[in-house]
Amino acid sequence: MVLKSSVLCPIDFSDSSRGAMRYAGAIAVHAESPLTLLAVNDALLDEAAELTGGRSQLADDTRREMEKVRSQAFGERPGGPDVQFEVASGKPAPEILRVARERSSGLIVMASHGSTGFRKLFFGSTTERVLRETVVPVLVTPGGDTGPNGFEEARKAVRRVLVPVDLTPATSHQLFVTRALAEALSVPLLVVHVIEPVRSLIAGHGALSKVETERRARAEAELERATEALAGGPSVEGLLAYGEPAEEIAKVADDRDAGLIVMGLHSSPLLGPRMGSVTYRVLCLAHRLVLALPPLPAGGSAARSDAQFSDPDC
Repeated sequence: MVLKSSVLCPIDFSDSSRGAMRYAGAIAVHAESPLTLLAVNDALLDEAAELTGGRSQLADDTRREMEKVRSQAFGERPGGPDVQFEVASGKPAPEILRVARERSSGLIVMASHGSTGFRKLFFGSTTERVLRETVVPVLVTPGGDTGPNGFEEARKAVRRVLVPVDLTPATSHQLFVTRALAEALSVPLLVVHVIEPVRSLIAGHGALSKVETERRARAEAELERATEALAGGPSVEGLLAYGEPAEEIAKVADDRDAGLIVMGLHSSPLLGPRMGSVTYRVLCLAHRLVLALPPLPAGGSAARSDAQFSDPDC
């Protein structure tokens, strides 16, 4: 798999972001792409430093800390990623999106920052906003994951790629990207469609059984066509599940030992790219790598848009 542009990894010097950096480095080396490490200083801290004449010193200190973290993660051995450093000031999410545009990044790799509460899980607001507004794929790494030492270790961590599909026109885009990933990683591919239950206000309504049967038959036929289109690539399996989509996706990922989930990000004609509720819930529930794919631009085609992910041997 060859990325035709840079890999961007925002870091905040937490253990989670160090893990994300190792994933980003493994991808960048394998793809022969530069890796940009980005640190965003708080604007108020920047202003305070400017008042004391130390604004440039703050940026220099941040860069030195970034170099230290890079050295700890990758060492000085040959064959490491080609790392470039960027220090910005402001709100993290807008700065991440700005640098991604200016650097023509083809992939953003960042950590989810999770904390647990009673029956709830949250991930970082920065990650959430980036996912709502990004126009390039974002690989979200789970909190507590220390990251791989190279691409081979990353491949072993993935084991299987799971791609949940809703069998809408966006499915072809997801499958195109996921097939390329599965081939590059030499791992099997599991295509999952979740059928949500039909809820009737009238208990035991006679038409409900017929509706469920028709939905299942239609979904089975469409899922079979989708998986048949992937023939000739990696090992592919289709699976129908029933229930609440996010919960079923997380359960299947656990049951089938899938280390990477490829999700689509929904779009709104008024608001532009945004994260759907299913993607949000999967990120909260599944302690897995999640690759979030933004919708194709208007008039775009899967083949043209996903050229940056193409494998030269395919």
